[in-house]
Amino acid sequence: MKKHTLAAFVFLLFASPFAAAQQDFTIKITEGMPAVKFALPPFLSTPGAKAAAEQIQAVFEADIRYTRVFELLPKTDYSFIRPLTDHKNPNFQEWESIAAAVLFTAHVSEAPGGGLIFEWYLFDVKPRRSIVAKRYQYTESNVRHLAHLAADDIMRQYGEKPIFTSKIAFVSNRDKNEELYLMDYDGANPSRLTYNKVNDSNPAWDPSGQRLAYSSWQDLSWKTIGVGVFILDVYAGKRTPVSLKDGNYTPAWSPDGKKLAFSSTMGGNHEIYVADIESNPTRVGKIKQLTFNQSVDIAPSWSNTGREIVFTSDRGGTTQIYIMDAEGGNLRRISEGANHHDAPAWSPNGDRIVYVARVDNVFDLYLYHLSSGRISKLTESNARNESPSWSPDGRHIVYTSNVSGTNQIHVIDIDGAHQRKLTSLGENKLGKWSF
Repeated sequence: MKKHTLAAFVFLLFASPFAAAQQDFTIKITEGMPAVKFALPPFLSTPGAKAAAEQIQAVFEADIRYTRVFELLPKTDYSFIRPLTDHKNPNFQEWESIAAAVLFTAHVSEAPGGGLIFEWYLFDVKPRRSIVAKRYQYTESNVRHLAHLAADDIMRQYGEKPIFTSKIAFVSNRDKNEELYLMDYDGANPSRLTYNKVNDSNPAWDPSGQRLAYSSWQDLSWKTIGVGVFILDVYAGKRTPVSLKDGNYTPAWSPDGKKLAFSSTMGGNHEIYVADIESNPTRVGKIKQLTFNQSVDIAPSWSNTGREIVFTSDRGGTTQIYIMDAEGGNLRRISEGANHHDAPAWSPNGDRIVYVARVDNVFDLYLYHLSSGRISKLTESNARNESPSWSPDGRHIVYTSNVSGTNQIHVIDIDGAHQRKLTSLGENKLGKWSF
């Protein structure tokens, strides 16, 4: 698999009359602030690039709707002003008259040597200035990627972690046995990563978005069938073993990418271990055991600081959620009651933990707020909702649900809004969002 490439990627500082005043700045958006009113008139284009321009705009519009930062102006509002004719020089007075806070304009044309040129501007309407302007020359056929690039650049300008060029790894049986697959954040462009005669499971991204740790049912030591933990370089296709003795499951990377936590039965029962991942990608260093008991300890997830690990254990008689220091000390339970609790995942900014709880034989997602201890319910359906994973910006969660009758990958906002299904072919589960 290869990454998308741009033939050119430059700031359009030469093209805009506002360029001299353009500054590199960010505007931080915090939860609870009103959404920024975003104007998105039709993209301009040369005749030969019209279809591409329409496709790029459709994908970009979907991205902006998904941000939870911007609110797109209704298209009917555009009928009150004249159509845009120059993407570099908009009439700010007219856009201000329909309450646009920011304005995105674009032009798509055919590149002389093939491919596309995509120019765009983001304007701050009231002060009448260009916030950022860019030009992409793209030589590949996936024009969706151009839209995602632009949406990511805009989110960076607003101090947000971009998600639109991120990927979701997942497990699917669409080709008979369970293998690892990859897709865009919105479910587009699925592709297969592993090709085995055995099942692969539990994908987990490293912070660079280049490597996946995962479990695989393999012929291990002493010619026995076991479950090993491996690291796969997604784009180079190289695989490195981490732990091959007995059963190894649910790997999770530390925030700095230097350690890998996982559950293993190498000592006789499920315990949490941490492996040092050396700078050489083909080598794994020392493996340290963190938990010591006769219960099942599984499904670790690191805090954003790397100082703590949340995990699942039945040491108290029922399956519950616990937190410990990264060295294994200072253990405490955070889940309450006798219900089954499982699959915790720590949010990117460290303020929440999402997990699965079974109440009245229904599995739903819940959020644990670390500062207050408050618990809020995220999903509400008579289905099995499980295996949550956070988006890089912490505003969305990908998870597995059988609400449609079969296991499929879904996403939901952290307030329970905008639930949607991303997969449909075969059965799909264990989605993990890249950083």
